[in-house]
Amino acid sequence: MKRVILCNGCTKQLLILFGMSFLCLCNAWAKENYFVNPVTDICWDCVFPMSVSGVNVTPGHKDQVNYSKTVCFCSGTPPKAGIPISFWEPKYLIDVTRHAYKLIGLGGVRIGKESFKNRGSIGIIGEGASQNSFYHVHLYKFPILALLSALTDFKCIEKGKLDCVFLSELDPLWNDEGWAAVLNPEAILFSSSLAQVACIADCVGSSFDKPLDKLFWCGGCQGSLYPFTGAVAHHIGGLQASSLLVHRVLAKLHRSFLLKGFKEDNFCEAEFLPIIKKSNYKTQLLHPKTQKKGPCHSLGKTDLIWGIGKSYPCKGEDFVYLIWTKNQCCLDAVKPAAKSLIGGS
Repeated sequence: MKRVILCNGCTKQLLILFGMSFLCLCNAWAKENYFVNPVTDICWDCVFPMSVSGVNVTPGHKDQVNYSKTVCFCSGTPPKAGIPISFWEPKYLIDVTRHAYKLIGLGGVRIGKESFKNRGSIGIIGEGASQNSFYHVHLYKFPILALLSALTDFKCIEKGKLDCVFLSELDPLWNDEGWAAVLNPEAILFSSSLAQVACIADCVGSSFDKPLDKLFWCGGCQGSLYPFTGAVAHHIGGLQASSLLVHRVLAKLHRSFLLKGFKEDNFCEAEFLPIIKKSNYKTQLLHPKTQKKGPCHSLGKTDLIWGIGKSYPCKGEDFVYLIWTKNQCCLDAVKPAAKSLIGGS
C-alpha cells in the first residue's frame, strides 16, 4: 500500500492558494458600486395593500388595519373634505456598513477618511462571550416617485429631493451607550429580563408582519432595540444585525423629532411621533442581493424567513435597505369638482 507524503510547506502553500481563490471568487460575486435601478430593483408590489374610503381595494394583499372612515375632513384655509386613502410609499434608503464614511447606497462613494478608530467590527470580547458587532448607519431621504416625476398631479406622494438625513459618523451618541441614555433614559427600564421576555410576542407578531406597536422597546426577533447605538451585543449574522440597526435608527430619529408618521385615524397630515410606530414601516433589501418580489418585511421580522442566500463574505457584508412607509391621505374631492364645473360653464 503506497503512502502519499506531502512535501514540507506544501500544506501551507495549498491553504494560501485556497485563500487566494476564495478572495477572487468573493470579488467576482461582489458589486463594487451600487445604485438603485427603479425599474428592476424596487419591488413595486410592496405599494399594496391600498385602502379607499375604508375598503381594501387590493383583496390579494391583506391590510393589518381596518379603517372605519369613509370620508375625511381636514382643517385649513380653506378646509378640505375628501376621500381617505392609504397605501405604502418608498421614502428612505438606509446603509448599514462597517466602513466609515462610505455611502454604499450612493455608489460606494467615500466622503471622509476611515481609520482604525472609527471602523466597524465583528468579534468576541472576553472568554465565553457571544459575538458582538458595530456598524455605521446612513439614512437618506429617497422620494423615488418624486425623483421619477411619476404621479406629479397626485398630491399624496412625498415631494422633495435626494437628501442625507443621518450619518452615524457625525453622531457622538452612536458609539457611546452612556451618552445615548440621555436621549432614551427609559432604556434602563426595558433592560430587565421581564421586559425582554415580553418581546417574544413581538417576535412572533413581526414574523407574521404584525409588529406590536405597544411593545415599542422590542426589536422583534432581531434583538434589543435599546440602546440607540451601533453596537449589537448578540451578533448572529449580518442580516440580523443590519435589520436591527435599521429599526434602531428609525426609532432614534423619531425620538429626535426628525421623522413623522401617521396615527391610524389621521388622514390629513403626518405628525411627529417620538415613540416609533413600527407598523408604519416595512423594509426591502436592495444590497448585496436585491429582493425583487414581495412581500416586504415588517420591522423585527426574523431573517430566517427571507434572508437565505442574501449575504456572503467579503463585499457582501454591507447592506442597503429601501424603507417603505405607510402613507395616509385625504384626497380632496372639492377642488376637482370645482374645476370640472368651471370648465363646463
